[in-house]
Amino acid sequence: MSYTDLATTDQLNATVVTLTANGFLPAIIATKEEALKKIKTLIPPNASVMNGASKTLEEIGFIDYLKAGQHGWKNLHADILAETDKAKQGDLRKQALLADFYLGSVHALTETGEMVIASNTGSQLPHLVFTSPNLILVVGAQKIVPDMGTAFDRLTTHVVPLENARMQATRGVNTQNSKTLILHKENPMMGRKVHVLIVKESLGF
Repeated sequence: MSYTDLATTDQLNATVVTLTANGFLPAIIATKEEALKKIKTLIPPNASVMNGASKTLEEIGFIDYLKAGQHGWKNLHADILAETDKAKQGDLRKQALLADFYLGSVHALTETGEMVIASNTGSQLPHLVFTSPNLILVVGAQKIVPDMGTAFDRLTTHVVPLENARMQATRGVNTQNSKTLILHKENPMMGRKVHVLIVKESLGF
């Protein structure tokens, strides 16, 4: 099975239906440029923003936009990187878990409305599971798969090898899938908003 083919219109529409039933807030976005525009409308001025390492966010231009600082948001990631004292930096990382908005992506999205996310360190997982009241997950349409079994196969045979090659090229180290998160549903009692922006382009791995 190819894990680089874009989902069909029928697959996109079916996935939106199941994501909605599972308590998420999906939207089909035509292009990466429109995805960035959508994000700008979702995050209000003065909101605190945290993001995970994401090739997808880089490709839509979000990382450069965030670094440019013309958005009126509080960029918590920048504050962490600017702190040179390790102890203080650790405290900032803990405080960032309470960011108003957390942005990232997923490694597989099933037509049954579930999302699979792999992590080496687990640093992004608290945001995704509980602490951030607003999530924005940007997902390329090539990441849609039929079911959970295929999602794990995509993760193991496609995503991890590509990410490992990227880490070797950029940092000279290997990576591994140490922790895997599955977002099955979002409980409405939590009051959180989990936006899933499905872009009809190939983004990330």
